Amino acid sequence: MSRTSTPRVRTRAAVLASVAMASALVLTGCSSSGSGSADGKTTLTVGTFGTFGYKEAGLYDEYMKNNPGIVIKENPTTVEGNYWTALQTRLSGGGLDDVQALEVGRISLATGKDLSQAFVDLKDAPGVKKDDYLPWKWDQATTEDGRTIGLGTDVGPMAICYRQDLFKAAGLPSDPASVGKLWAGDWAKFVDVAKRYQAKAPEGTSFMDSASGLFNAVVSSSPVQYYKDGKLAYKESAGVKTAWDLAVKAVQGKTTQGLKMFDTPWQTAFSKSTFATTVCPSWQQANIQQFSGAANKGKWNIAQPPAAGNWGGSFLAVPASGENVDEAKKLVAWLTAPEQQAKVFQKVGNIPANQAAHALPGVTGYKNPYIGPDAATGLIFSTAAKAIKPAENGPRSGDLTGSFGTGVLLMEQNGKTPAQAWDATVREIDSKNQ
Repeated sequence: MSRTSTPRVRTRAAVLASVAMASALVLTGCSSSGSGSADGKTTLTVGTFGTFGYKEAGLYDEYMKNNPGIVIKENPTTVEGNYWTALQTRLSGGGLDDVQALEVGRISLATGKDLSQAFVDLKDAPGVKKDDYLPWKWDQATTEDGRTIGLGTDVGPMAICYRQDLFKAAGLPSDPASVGKLWAGDWAKFVDVAKRYQAKAPEGTSFMDSASGLFNAVVSSSPVQYYKDGKLAYKESAGVKTAWDLAVKAVQGKTTQGLKMFDTPWQTAFSKSTFATTVCPSWQQANIQQFSGAANKGKWNIAQPPAAGNWGGSFLAVPASGENVDEAKKLVAWLTAPEQQAKVFQKVGNIPANQAAHALPGVTGYKNPYIGPDAATGLIFSTAAKAIKPAENGPRSGDLTGSFGTGVLLMEQNGKTPAQAWDATVREIDSKNQ
């Protein structure tokens, strides 16, 4: 989904406290916020962040029409980092929603032996079939003892979205096949193309929106990222080193606008047409259309990335302490079924985690009328999703993404040298992981 995410690094003490409080919640049975209404209907609350697309695709209305005894209320939070902080507080003090979304960067912590008991097992939810889901996505939400505490909503196969008009003005090819060949197989080629663009760039434009986005894309397509064999290994990770070096090259080459992704200036820059490319996981399509506006329809297009990888993706979970667990499980199973995930994809661009949806005409045959226009986004992203070979995840993955994003911004926005920015990033990470 549309990831307006700013993960926040937390102290080890705070993490341990939230884990202990989550266990206490299961034991004491603090209730979720959903409840029965005066007219006898059951209200189910759904806690989300960013754009899951259920409301936009009309799925809540459809479910309530088919289940007249149910009322659904979504409680959305724009920034995932704020959502995660609030969720941990509610694990200790109550007020959980009947359904809670979990981002992939948090799923390793949620499936750990302490926090996982706060959520019910969903593999026996009505209509759920393990084989329908991408195997690696199912495994991410499964605990060591075989409990599946989340059903996958979407995955984030990457592409590169680019402005055709700006590429033409800079003397670069503009059709998707030719653009993809410019950087095929190597993110270093992408940075080299950035220099070519900048040499003839239309006035006031940069090749890319953010070097932090570039960093995360390179890491996301690397076989070894922040963890190895269950241990934090970012200092020795070849993927992290390559990503950092390329981000440095992009900043020093003045090919990035230096924006913080998802912040207001980044959103505004889409409509002002001040950058030519953005790393484009499937969920990014919704951001492009929303923030670029009607005036820029048809100016964007999409090309294959230098390397396949996954950026983002989420799950729906059901707190064990809820008053409406059985009804919540039914809702989650229905929302993540192939037909519903296909409808979400058509509306907001989130590629289904349910691989059975990939065979539906509404996915593979879908063409985005805003991007291209009529770019074959369904075929591009569904094919990329099947090629993903996810790296090892860990309990601090989401926090590390945020820390490195901040580190890159120290170079882009604060003029820090690469060494200064790296040292500051390492100090922050190490101080939070004692």
